[in-house]
Amino acid sequence: MKLLVKIVMMPCGEYFGRKWNLLDIVTAAVFLTMHCLCVMAPFHFTWPAFWVAVALYVVTGVGVTLSFHRHLAHRSFRIPKWLEYLFAYFGVLSVQGSPIEWVSSHRYHHQFTDTVKDVHSPLQGFWFSHMGWILDSGSRFGKYGGLKNVEDLKRQAFYRFLHHTFLLHSFLLGTLLYVVGGLPFLTWGMGVRMVCLFHSTMLVNSAGHMWGQQVYHTGDTSRNNWWLGLFALGEGWHNNHHAFDFSARQGFEWWQIDVTWYVIRFLQAIGLATDVKTPTEAQKRRKSLHNKVMAAEN
Repeated sequence: MKLLVKIVMMPCGEYFGRKWNLLDIVTAAVFLTMHCLCVMAPFHFTWPAFWVAVALYVVTGVGVTLSFHRHLAHRSFRIPKWLEYLFAYFGVLSVQGSPIEWVSSHRYHHQFTDTVKDVHSPLQGFWFSHMGWILDSGSRFGKYGGLKNVEDLKRQAFYRFLHHTFLLHSFLLGTLLYVVGGLPFLTWGMGVRMVCLFHSTMLVNSAGHMWGQQVYHTGDTSRNNWWLGLFALGEGWHNNHHAFDFSARQGFEWWQIDVTWYVIRFLQAIGLATDVKTPTEAQKRRKSLHNKVMAAEN
């Protein structure tokens, strides 16, 4: 394990004003490949390929939002272990890293929101908070010293396996799509789907801290953004989330569309999701910015 870390963090030169290691180069290569496939997609359009991309977007997107985020990072509900692992595997196919790394970064983000230790602080600009932080692993891991806040995941062999093999699974999926549907399935099912899903997640880190409304007092720059809520399967109600990060629900109002919450509610209705956490009305009133402004005026 230590040898592997030394290899991937091996310096590879200085470009664009900073040092790059092997992990940064590989990450940049994966991003470039994803976007190249996306650019090719219009030239290989078919309706079956389009619907494959939509289906995979929802499945792998829920893998990130429901599994990586609301379940593993925040423990906002409980599900059987077999279902936990299934959703986590769907998340791995998003090519957003392993559950261990994703959850670690996110927990540190909440611990150090909008400070110099925030792994994707918006205070360092849109580009950095959107994807610059992912391409700078030296800075990312150097800020907090590595994967020290995910011992609950590191104890499980399944998550350790995914941590070391997460890219392999997407390569196998891409191969399967190409065998079944040729370049249309590959460019749409991998390229378009991964690029859209990647940027929807990253926009929560960037746009979700820059544009939109603040409903609750959180002491940070988190915002509620309706179009991001649609695009990111409910993750765009980011001020709600930062106010009550334990909550399985992020779209608190009936008009705040939260696809991930609808899936969790369905699982709860059929008895597969238990201990589902949401804030009480009293908790929401205490953190409401409107109530704090009214109290200040009185």
